Amino acid sequence: MSSWLSESQQFGAVFTFGGCLFFLFGIFTFFDRALLAVGNILFLLGVLLMIGPHKTLKFFTRPTKRRGTLFLVFGIFMILCKWTFLGFIIESLGIVGLFGDFFGVILQLLRSIPIIGPVLSHPTIAPVLDRIAGVSVLPV
Repeated sequence: MSSWLSESQQFGAVFTFGGCLFFLFGIFTFFDRALLAVGNILFLLGVLLMIGPHKTLKFFTRPTKRRGTLFLVFGIFMILCKWTFLGFIIESLGIVGLFGDFFGVILQLLRSIPIIGPVLSHPTIAPVLDRIAGVSVLPV
């Protein structure tokens, strides 16, 4: 990783990425409860390490993010109580509510990656993804 990240932020980035992978594997294995739970724990731990405890608490308790936080926590709780599919749906709504503002930034980052970038920038695919991510494209 680059030197502009502290050591805890580097661990946070790895944990966040690992959490996303475990969550994805949990989905691919027909909503395996253990993989989804490990993914949730790693993701939340990664966010905590990347931005710090005070900023994490401030982010999740912001008035505009409270609904997303409630959905995320309730979805995690439902996954742990073996209601994996319904918990996944509720948790996904929470993730969109919490991190929906970042989808445009994530899309632009993915477009800069060599193999994925040209596919995401294809004239047929790009407008659909821009609309989903909420990216406003100015006419040139």
